[in-house]
Amino acid sequence: MKKKLVLGATAAAVLTAGTFGAVSASASAPAAAPAAVAKADATDGNLFRSNHLTIEAATDAAEAALEAAEKENQRVTVAVVDRNGNTVVTLRGDGAGPQSYESAIRKAYTAVSWNAPTSVLAGRLAQAPNLKDIPGTLFLAGGAPVTAKGAPIAGIGVAGAPSGDLDEKFAQAGVAELAK
Repeated sequence: MKKKLVLGATAAAVLTAGTFGAVSASASAPAAAPAAVAKADATDGNLFRSNHLTIEAATDAAEAALEAAEKENQRVTVAVVDRNGNTVVTLRGDGAGPQSYESAIRKAYTAVSWNAPTSVLAGRLAQAPNLKDIPGTLFLAGGAPVTAKGAPIAGIGVAGAPSGDLDEKFAQAGVAELAK
């Protein structure tokens, strides 16, 4: 009986090791290369070029907006987002309120999404009140689009001043910095 038990245990161990080895081998085997790789040529109409701010330009714009606010003793947060609404730079000024961080990002996102200052977009809510329900947007003054060749490439949002008009004035200072 002991011999059968030992033989059975040995057979089970060998079978388990063999299965484990086969699974490991197939899991680590490289995937087969595709038979053909499609090539895209810039002249075939499947590609387009777009402009993007460099991190340095986005930082310069954010710093200019923050400096404009500081000159008027305003405590704000400035956000710069890229064409896709991804945050590139956020600067929170000394003493800026906790709500200003998210608000600045959302204003920048809204400005680049519609290629219009958020003060203009806020006026559109009367005709289309559901606009405010779009995730990530904020229809309050303080966001300004950045364009290149007429197309939006970034958005600058400022939040924290006592009025949206001031926030937008500071955002425009960031846009002006990029025009230099």
